[in-house]
Amino acid sequence: MAKLPETTVNVNEVSRISSGTIIKGEIISPNDIRIDGNFEGKISSKGRVVIGDKAVINGDIICENVDLWGEITGGLYVRDTLSLKEGCKVNGDLHVRRLVVELGAQFNGNCKMLADGEFEKLSGKPQPAQAAPAVKE
Repeated sequence: MAKLPETTVNVNEVSRISSGTIIKGEIISPNDIRIDGNFEGKISSKGRVVIGDKAVINGDIICENVDLWGEITGGLYVRDTLSLKEGCKVNGDLHVRRLVVELGAQFNGNCKMLADGEFEKLSGKPQPAQAAPAVKE
């Protein structure tokens, strides 16, 4: 079995909102984000978003992967894997490729499992041009 290459995250490239911090607005980041405080608005990341157990989010998250221990009210648009951890609370719709739900996680909303190319359409991110299908006469 082939071993997957290990990905190392440079700790200086992780944006962090610490416990007790309250932020309103929009976050756009090419790197990973960890939120342990309160955030209201929209989060867009090309990396992983980690929502700590004391975090409260009101708004949408668009990213590659999410590990969620805290609370969120809003939509989650996840290109790859959303992990709902024990004790988390989600009120909103999920648009994900893969979903992991631990015992004790709470989820109220709808879930849409994404196929190839759907993430870009839903999140508003541009997708590569595709060749038009051949027309049969």
